[in-house]
Amino acid sequence: MPYIAKLEKAGIPTVVVDLADQEQMVKQESLVNGVPKIRYLHASRVLSGPEDVDRFVEPMLQELLRPLNEEEKESGLYTIPQKRIIFEGTLEEAQDFYQKTEWIPLPVEAPIAKYTDGFPIIVPTEEKVAWMLTGTSRKPDEILTRQADLTTVGVAWETLERKGELIRFQPLQRTATVEQVAVNAVMAGCKPEHLPIVLAIAQSGCPISTTNFPSQAVCVSGPIVKKIDMNTGCGMFGPGSIANSPIGRTYQLMAINLGGAVPGVNRMGCLGSPLNNGGVAYAENADGLPAGWKGLNEEFGYKKDENIVMVQMITGGILGSQFSPGGYRALQKSGHGGIARKFDVKGTPGPHNWLDYIVPELYAGREGAWTIVMVPEMAQHLVDLGFKSKDDVYEYLWKKGFEPLKKYRGRSWPDYSRNGWTGIEKTSGKPWKELPDDYMVPAAGDDPGEFCITIGGGQEEACIQLAGGRGTAFSIDVWR
Repeated sequence: MPYIAKLEKAGIPTVVVDLADQEQMVKQESLVNGVPKIRYLHASRVLSGPEDVDRFVEPMLQELLRPLNEEEKESGLYTIPQKRIIFEGTLEEAQDFYQKTEWIPLPVEAPIAKYTDGFPIIVPTEEKVAWMLTGTSRKPDEILTRQADLTTVGVAWETLERKGELIRFQPLQRTATVEQVAVNAVMAGCKPEHLPIVLAIAQSGCPISTTNFPSQAVCVSGPIVKKIDMNTGCGMFGPGSIANSPIGRTYQLMAINLGGAVPGVNRMGCLGSPLNNGGVAYAENADGLPAGWKGLNEEFGYKKDENIVMVQMITGGILGSQFSPGGYRALQKSGHGGIARKFDVKGTPGPHNWLDYIVPELYAGREGAWTIVMVPEMAQHLVDLGFKSKDDVYEYLWKKGFEPLKKYRGRSWPDYSRNGWTGIEKTSGKPWKELPDDYMVPAAGDDPGEFCITIGGGQEEACIQLAGGRGTAFSIDVWR
């Protein structure tokens, strides 16, 4: 849509070819991109390609040849207004107010919560919001702006945002004040000491899913993790933490109340993601890092005593439970069990490279980098094997993802991420279309640095993989 808007603003007629169930999303995208009267046609989800093109090609050509009228030439940034949602009334009235729903037609056909994620909330009274604002030195009416230059890299694009630019919440490109963020923090159940983290998360603009599966998650790194008692141990991704849970929830509430995200209207994840139910926040166990391994804050160029939050888009789900109870210990302690037989090290004590056990599933059904969350013991075993830094692990996993171009072309996402196979393949420096089928290309992404490792969890030898690599880091300390 941004490119189409650029053409329209230059006086060049365009036509969006989309799908009927995405009509409301197209209309809202055209509004927030400053071309509210964009022309569009609907393709079919079921007709064959040639039959579908024969159906819409003639009306599409007619629309492209028709000059823009005066109404269609109107442009400018349109911001869908955001009302102040602090409620005044009795507690009972407030509870009813914030549990309001609105009926969303196809493709939902169900009522959707208007202000919440579907769970009960803390009512954001004037008093509660004032209490929350004690967690920052910023003024309530300050409009959120970019606190540092930021380069955001997407699947097939790169955007440079400058310090001082307005933060615009997705998908409606709204701006927000510190107070509006504080309101959502209250609703999520946060405490004032959590507010700087929430304001840092807000720096991301809280992007949401595409028409596919993407989930959102945030990871906190730095001394603040201990200070606010985030759970980095057993059950760190589960329920029960009065820090992890509300902080993760703020992302989804801000996406709803500040970004205007509505399933079936502009939040088009076909099936949705359970990771977004209540949100996901986790934290790094800095004390569990092996000697020589940097924490996330240092990996992003911050100091060890500085606090950051990494905002991630998880393009798939979670992989885990590769090791049966005791199976990993049998491998490492005495070289017994199924994994030892697989590695042909039966009877030989470890350490053994357990990464090779999980690698096949990493690239079996998808491509791209991963975030691996592992317990300290497993990280130490990697150090003992010679992985002296996280970068060593990233390089190893990246190289394990090489495969022949013929196989890589059989994947779905590269058609999009490689822009129809135009451009240059980075490892060879040659155009994609000139490479032979047997040329080995990295299915794990263009750069080993896209991978991410976080240390945390209990004492059972286990790890999980989040289907998506390194996110974007934002300073927490600037919001204190």
